[in-house]
Amino acid sequence: MPDFTQHELRDAMGCFATGVTIVTTMTDRGPLGMTVNSFASVSLDPPLVLWSPARKSARFPAFEAASHFAVHILSESQKDMAITFAQSGIEAFAGLEYESGIGDVPLLGGCAARFECSHAAGHDGGDHLIVVGEVLRITTSKNPPLLFYRGQFGAIPDA
Repeated sequence: MPDFTQHELRDAMGCFATGVTIVTTMTDRGPLGMTVNSFASVSLDPPLVLWSPARKSARFPAFEAASHFAVHILSESQKDMAITFAQSGIEAFAGLEYESGIGDVPLLGGCAARFECSHAAGHDGGDHLIVVGEVLRITTSKNPPLLFYRGQFGAIPDA
């Protein structure tokens, strides 16, 4: 048995600064998205990335079943979008402009980078699912990324 609580573990994990992403997919009810910071590169050959949705999320079944998804690395100007997509999925698209990508996946603009992916594998990750995606297309910009550290959003200070 661990000698720490889940709250202590979460606080310790918060010491690791991460980027902030929104993962999107298309469902039979319309576009769906969620804010995620569990994103990582897996492999360059083949090009693979991973992210991990929580099983308790109401959006989990749609992402578990998705054949395609896009991971958007948010820019520092997209903090409000990160908050909106953390709170709602389909409703977050109301009045939001987006284009359709591979697999009809909704693509958001203004991001630091974007990865359009096909679902390559899913692995048990306890209370999360580890979703591995094969990267089919990338888009990058010079927009600086949005960061998340100890429960707060931030940006890279000018050097």
